[in-house]
Order: sequence, then structure tokens, then C-alpha cells
Amino acid sequence: MPRLFQMFQSPHASLRKLALGSVNQFIVLMPAALLMSMDQYLQGLFLLAHDPVADVRKLVCSALVQLIEIRPSFLEPHLRNVIEYMLQANKDTDDEVALEACEFWTAYCEAHSHPENLMEFLPRLIPVLLSNMAYAEDDESLDDAEDDESFPDRDQDLKPRFHSSRLHGADNPDEDDDDDIVNVWNLRKCSAAALDVLSNIFGDEILPTTMPLVQAKLSTAEDAAWKEREAAVLALGAIAEGCYSGLYPHLPEIVAFLTPLLDDKFPLIRSITCWTLSRFSKWLVQGTGNQKGHEQFDKVLMGLLRRILDTNKRVQEAACSAFATLEEEAAEELAPRLEIILQHLIIAFGKYQRRNLRIVYDAIGTLADAVGGELNQPKYLDILMPPLISKWQELSNSDKDLFPLLECFTSIAQALGPGFTQFAEPVFQRCVHLIQSQLMAKVDPVSAGVQYDKEFIVCSLDLLSGLVEGLGSGVESLVAQSNLRDLLLQCCADVAADVRQSAFALLGDLSKVCPAHLHPRLPEFLNIAAKQLVRNTPDLKETVSVANNACWAIGELAVKVHQEIAPVVLTVISSLVPILMNAEGLNKSLLENSAITLGRLAWVCPEVVSPHMEHFMQSWCAALGMIRDDIEKEDAFRGLCAMVRANPSGALNSLIQLLKAVASWHEIRSEELHNEVCQVLQGYKQMLGNGAWEQCMSTLDPAVREKLSKYQV
Repeated sequence: MPRLFQMFQSPHASLRKLALGSVNQFIVLMPAALLMSMDQYLQGLFLLAHDPVADVRKLVCSALVQLIEIRPSFLEPHLRNVIEYMLQANKDTDDEVALEACEFWTAYCEAHSHPENLMEFLPRLIPVLLSNMAYAEDDESLDDAEDDESFPDRDQDLKPRFHSSRLHGADNPDEDDDDDIVNVWNLRKCSAAALDVLSNIFGDEILPTTMPLVQAKLSTAEDAAWKEREAAVLALGAIAEGCYSGLYPHLPEIVAFLTPLLDDKFPLIRSITCWTLSRFSKWLVQGTGNQKGHEQFDKVLMGLLRRILDTNKRVQEAACSAFATLEEEAAEELAPRLEIILQHLIIAFGKYQRRNLRIVYDAIGTLADAVGGELNQPKYLDILMPPLISKWQELSNSDKDLFPLLECFTSIAQALGPGFTQFAEPVFQRCVHLIQSQLMAKVDPVSAGVQYDKEFIVCSLDLLSGLVEGLGSGVESLVAQSNLRDLLLQCCADVAADVRQSAFALLGDLSKVCPAHLHPRLPEFLNIAAKQLVRNTPDLKETVSVANNACWAIGELAVKVHQEIAPVVLTVISSLVPILMNAEGLNKSLLENSAITLGRLAWVCPEVVSPHMEHFMQSWCAALGMIRDDIEKEDAFRGLCAMVRANPSGALNSLIQLLKAVASWHEIRSEELHNEVCQVLQGYKQMLGNGAWEQCMSTLDPAVREKLSKYQV
């Protein structure tokens, strides 16, 4: 270290740069040698802060960003000077230095629980961020400023896409990649991200500085200043969420100002306006309660639909993505406008090149998720289905453009429910065929005629799940005539976690509607599913979603096949109990599913489970208390009652937890279950005798006792 610090003062720029770059590599590791000489290192950094060589200044900024992220306390004594320096560096004539300095603001806000020290600098910082949000002359995106819809996409334009497998019983938010579509991190994006973070931390306090600048930039009408206008629209989008309360009263003016920009002659202004309007989606939908808000929503909706049919690919993409965001917020608000929405999306479907087609599929799928059964009307299906089906027929089994189409069909099948029956057979058969040929390709690509790609299997399994969910028992004849069961068993044993995850989701869905068809291979399905739950696998954290779906599928099978599940019950329980006992830090969804499945097994095989109940009653009851009221919770409590009847003394030491679990119900809908729970509680009251029962009740919170009063104890 001392030798490297000496070189900070070398007359040779390349040595200064290499020495500083080398020391910076150690910041994350923070070895003792650097820790002990931190003061010397910081002095060296400050000396190099105004180095004539841009590469050196960039490394100084990078070091300060890393330090503020990893050891903010080291910079505390020098904080004001560091902030002052970063403000200057953020305006550096070299873009790379400015970008590195710009990273500091987000890092600072994330590292400090008290970011208010930055408050006094905001009037100087925000103008810098805003001026850096304008497109640089060499920005690749400027190539998109032409009508290019008729030029075919090149292969390098097609971003890889990632399908997220189905997950049962948990929210699975997809990562959102807002803002610009060309995925190069640059000063413009970094400045917008910093402004977004500042708006979330300081809220409306940044508006007095930000809004006059935004308004001034927006009012520059001449063509030469279009980049300034564009940056101002980006800034409005960046602060939309953080400055919600300050901007909301001005939403009508904001919308009135932005909607004409959807027709601006510069494509990049049209595209950023789509994105910014999408950032106000939630409020636009909230406002639809009155006539004015309704008109405003319509204005934005129609504006985005118009831009979906733009002649510029970049604008098409931004409009489609913005529209998908609006759809998610608007849900049933879209129902009265379905026809016009579908007409626009189908025209886009006919004119888009490959890359943007994927986004149309996504917008159609999101629409189906948003409006559900409303879509199930002949006039809508006549617009929507023929082009999708002809595309489905035209794509080969090895064409990756099938993925987004499979996902789109999954959403449509779930939305239409039994209404999808007329389209189901060819879709079902194609999925089975895709799975079969991919499993074959894994072993022998030549005879399969395709290269192996597990994504085809995952998307096909998920679409089959959507079909089963949509058609219910109507899918039975299709399953009966196919070899799906045997293929599914192979998928449940696949080495790839995401294939297994989707396979167990489908296994659970099939268990609900046609368990008879799984019957011949039931023991194998159950054994493979039980293996997914073994706690000592080092990667349960990685495969938690697989375990989650497998656990859920076992429970669904149990309630359908009853006693036939007996041979694997103890194997499954020996895996579930450790999950419940070591709940700390575990995935909430896996905990809930484990508690429900344990209850379902206890319900169908109480004589097998009840002898072991005292080992797990306390942690099981704790997990049951966290589950929201629904049919699955009812099943679990039926299991609880069945076990207590079989072995009343097994729950005596966990009575407090059992009472709390019962009190977690808002209301048991099933009268029969309500009566069973009453009997269990009254049984314990008699068993303990009045004194002991009263003592037990007195340890509970008054609110819990109040809830238990409806069980006549």
C-alpha cells in the first residue's frame, strides 16, 4: 500500500492512474493494510481530485462512490467537501467523469439513514442533473429519430427475454425496465435515476427547484431546443412517484401539457412522453370517479393507442410498454373500451417487426389479465383470435418467437375460462408436442429435429397450466387422449429448477380437475415431489420456488386421492416439519404452503400423522395463524381437528398456540368446520377442568379472547 500511495504523486499520468486503480480494487475487501492507512489514502485521493487527466479524476469519483456505499463513516468528517467536489465533477467536461460522479447521489441516499445533509445542496444539484438529462451528441438513441417501421429488425436488436416460471401462492413481481430501451447506462439515465431517488427521499421539497426549470425547458419551442424539451419530459416522469402529493393537484395541467407532445414531430419526444404518462397511470385511474377524470383518462388512453401505431419503432415500443402499465392499473376500467383497444393492438400486430411484436403480445396478455372474463364475447374474440392463431400456425417449433406467444395464450386462456374451449385442442396438442420434442432433443437433437432449449418446455407447461385453470374439468378429454402424464413425470424430475417449478405447478392444477389421469403413476409423482422438500439440500434457498410448488401439489393430490397418499405421508412430513421449525428467514409462501399441506395430509390420514403431532404442533399453529382466510386454510384446520380427535393429548403442550391459530380466522365460512372447531375447544375445556382452562385463557390478549368467544368457550 505505501508504495502505491507514493505513486499517487508520480509525474507520469499512467502511473498515477494505475496506482489509484489498484488501491480502489481493495475497497470492497477492506484489508487491514488499507484500513490502517485510510487517512493517507483519503489525502492522496483529495490531492488527485483535480488531476489534469480525466481517467484519474474518474477513478477518484469511483473511489468516493465505493466508500460512501461500503464505509460511509470514513467520509463523514469530510462530507461537505466531498459533496462540493462531486457537484463540480458532475459538471466535468468529460462525460465519463461526470457519470462516475453522478453515481454518488444514489449511493449517498441509499447509504445514509439521514440524507438531509444533502438538502441544502439540492438547489445546485438539481439543475446539474437536469442539464445532464439531455441527449448527448453521440448517444446511440439519436439513430432512432426516423420512420423506420418498415426496416426489418437485425438479430442484435432482439434482446434475450426471460420467462418467469409459474409460482403458486406468492406474488411474483416482474422486474421493470423502464426508461430507455437501448440498454446502455449513460449520464442521461444515471441523472434521471438520481432525480428519481431524490424525489423519493425529499418528496415535494424538490419541486420549488425542479418545476421552474422543467417549465422553462418545456416552453422552448424552437426545433434546435428539442433535446431540452425531451429532458424536461423525462424529468417529469422521474419525479412522478416521489412527488406524488405535490403534483397530483396539477394532474389536469400536466396531462393537458403532455398529450399534445404525443404528436410531436421528434420521435424521441413522442417516446419519452409515452413513458412519462405511464408513470402517472395510478392517479389517472384514481381520477376516473368523476366526469373530468374520465375524460382525462380517455385522452391519455387514446393518445397511447395512437402512438402504438406510430411509424417509428422506438415510439411503438414505448407506447406499447406504457399502455401495458396503464392496463395493469386500470383493470376493469378498460372493459367499455375493449373493442377500440383490440382493434389498435391487432393493427399493430400486423405492422410490427419481430422485436416489437413481443411487446404487443405482452400488451394483449396484460389486457387479458386486466379484464378477465369481459374478454369472453364473440365480437372481441373475432377481432383478437384469428391473427393470433394464424401466427401460432406459421411459427415453427424451434422458433423462439413462440415464447411470448405462448405466454400471451396463457393469459387469454385464463381470462376466457371455458370460453377458450373452441381454441383449446390445437393449443393443447402443440404444447404436448413441444415438450415431447424438447425432451427428445435433450438426448438426441438430430432425430428430434430441434436444438434443446428448456424455455420451450417451461412456457409450454405454463400454458398447459393456464388451460387447465381456464377450462377446469373441460380439459379432461384432452389429457386422456395424450401422453402428458408421462411427459410431466419426466419434467418433475428434470435437472433444471425452472422446468421442475412449472411442472409441479401443472401437477397441482391437474390434481384439482382430473386426478384420475395421474393415478397410474401416483407413487412416482409423490416421491419426486417429496424429494423437492428435503431441507438439508444446500440450495433450498435457490430452489424455494420448486419446493413451494411441489409442496402445494402434494396437498392438492392428498385431498383428491385420500388414503392412497398414506405410503408417502411420513416422508413428506419429515421434510415439512423442519421447514416449519426453522421458519426464521424462510420464504413466506413456502411456510404457508407447508402448513396447509401438513394440514391436508392430517385431514386425509390422521392416524398416520397424529402420533407425531407434539413434535410440530407449536410451529405448525404459528404458521397457520399467518394464513389468510380461504379454502386452503379451511382444509388445514380440518386436518387440525382430525388430529386432535385422534390424539387429544398431543396438542396439550401447544394449547396456547392452537388457541391463537383459531383466533386468526376473521370468520370460518363453513358451518361444519366452525362446529368442529367448537367441539375441539370445548373438549379441551372439559379435559382441563375450569381452573386450568381459565388460567390458560388468562394468558391470551384480550383481542384473542374476544375472537374465541364465538366458539362458546
